[in-house]
Amino acid sequence: MKAALLLASGGLDSTTVAYQLFSKGVDVVPVFFDYGQHCVETEWSRVNEVLPPTMRRPARYDISDVFRDSPSRLIREADLWNEVVKDDDLYIPYRTMLFFAAAAARAQTVGILDVYTGFINSNHAKEIDCTAAFMNNLDALTTSIGPVRFHSPFRYATKADVVRAAVDLGVPIGRTYSCQASAKFPCGACPNCVERLKALKLAELV
Repeated sequence: MKAALLLASGGLDSTTVAYQLFSKGVDVVPVFFDYGQHCVETEWSRVNEVLPPTMRRPARYDISDVFRDSPSRLIREADLWNEVVKDDDLYIPYRTMLFFAAAAARAQTVGILDVYTGFINSNHAKEIDCTAAFMNNLDALTTSIGPVRFHSPFRYATKADVVRAAVDLGVPIGRTYSCQASAKFPCGACPNCVERLKALKLAELV
């Protein structure tokens, strides 16, 4: 059976990739990164809940010290009743690059050559390291330094495309979690929440 390491967050995109791989008989090894995000325990709870029941349980890795003093509102939760949170407030420089590097290192350590992510082509919240162009450049870089290859099945997709795929695969969409501004309940106003709601409407699920 082919094995693949998956960056799993408990969000819709990575969970849908998990179901795609699992449906094809891939031995999925999910990894979850605690980077100090204020919603880490909610995400950790959800990632354990939403992955296919017979899939391997996710391994949790703590890289939170790297971003300990970050002013990002992904690290320091805002008081949404009294503070305005802008897109730029949510950006964490080099976070995605660190994810990729750590995942590649872990994959090669355990003899896995394919790393999958749920990243889609995004430019909200200054997420320049979640664009298709960034991921294409990363592919070119890693080709020269090791055997691990990255796969982002939705890198050219929209969130609505992901929702449609999730429906077909039986993903528990309502239990996935990807709010950027609130640690426990989706705020409905951050870029991730807005994009998600728009996608659900486009897919005629709400």
